Amino acid sequence: MLFQVLTSIGVDYNYGGSSHTTGFDCSGLVAHVYREGYGVILPRNTYGQSQAGRAVSVEEMQPGDLVFYNTLNKPFSHVGIYLGEGRFIHAPRTGAAVRIESLKSTYWSRRWNGARRISASL
Repeated sequence: MLFQVLTSIGVDYNYGGSSHTTGFDCSGLVAHVYREGYGVILPRNTYGQSQAGRAVSVEEMQPGDLVFYNTLNKPFSHVGIYLGEGRFIHAPRTGAAVRIESLKSTYWSRRWNGARRISASL
């Protein structure tokens, strides 16, 4: 899974995109990584992904957990994948590329909605 997500760094954001060829939006990146890395089919939107697996606290988070944010004045409107050491990878927005950021940055910490652990057996 880690290989799948790291090969996505630098891929352009594209709303509705779900591959290296088409680009990624946030939920498309997550769906792609879980499908290719684990063979797990996740819902294609952030809300659906926020209902998958089980909730975990910040203290319990492990690499591969999904991290959710309120970026559009709507809970669970953005998702990324936790990498460990307080960092996550995501497809941020139009005009940007897939990148790694800190959970502790002011922007992201103010928009935190929670984390979910997805079982590879889904």
